[in-house]
Amino acid sequence: MDLNHSDGAPSTAKILISGGFGAGKTTLVGAISEIRPLRTEEPMSDRSVGIDDTRGVGAKTTTTVAMDFGRITIRNDLLIYLFGTPGQERFWFMWDELALGALGAVVLADTRRLAACFPSIDYFEQRGTPFVVGVNCFDGARQFGVHDIRTALDLGLEVPIILCDARRRSSSKTVLITLVEHAIRLLSRDVGRGEPVAAP
Repeated sequence: MDLNHSDGAPSTAKILISGGFGAGKTTLVGAISEIRPLRTEEPMSDRSVGIDDTRGVGAKTTTTVAMDFGRITIRNDLLIYLFGTPGQERFWFMWDELALGALGAVVLADTRRLAACFPSIDYFEQRGTPFVVGVNCFDGARQFGVHDIRTALDLGLEVPIILCDARRRSSSKTVLITLVEHAIRLLSRDVGRGEPVAAP
């Protein structure tokens, strides 16, 4: 993250969009990016049989093999870059590179496959990266309240959980705003305590 430019160049911040396979990461980036998003989706083939867990997302025909990328201009002097991480375990080796310098992360959760977001939550907790959980409310999926989801994910009250629809720009925007506010709160708290702020 670089929010302190003195040469007139725009400041930038990086946000990761993570979560399990089929949780809606590509959809969210596409819904909110002001540019045509860069996508690395490929058709799913029979080579993924027995490797990718497609239970609950049987209609999914493509998969992200590297990352998604989008951009949002907050002000003329502030740009947000969005990086969607691949969801399948065999591509997790890319997460470390994508996470470098990130302000924070959105972990998308699908209540049909809630356990699929645990690896993302564990990853950001271990790195100390601020994150929020966006519960993508799929059509036809059973709906749960925030309290029940928090309990199922074993998350403390300090981690924001937001119900959202990744297809809708306004809903995706709310998730990102919540993340930025959460990250700034944590940064201010650490500075106030005199704690060193770790590099992302």
